[in-house]
Amino acid sequence: MNRFLTMRRLSILFGALFAVLALGAVAYQRFYVAPEDACTRSGRWWYEEGRECVQPIYLPDITGRPAGVTRAQASDEQNRELLQIEDRLAAEKAARAAATERDRADYAAKTGR
Repeated sequence: MNRFLTMRRLSILFGALFAVLALGAVAYQRFYVAPEDACTRSGRWWYEEGRECVQPIYLPDITGRPAGVTRAQASDEQNRELLQIEDRLAAEKAARAAATERDRADYAAKTGR
């Protein structure tokens, strides 16, 4: 009787199956798990949906405010600047109004009206 699955063939079959599964595990580790680990070790963010490593953007680079300054502090500083500008414009407007009244009074005195 000639058997197809002899002990020699079974050992070769299981050895080949083991080698394929071991290679699959190594490939999975190398190409699927290792990039994420390398990305997180380098301090960047792993984007799982796209399987890509992205660089986080430093928030003060976007907002333009100095590092360590909160949003409320930056807003207060801008509001102080706006109040200074409004005060300066109000003073200039008052000075123009006073100059206009002075010119009118001079003109009235010259023309006798």
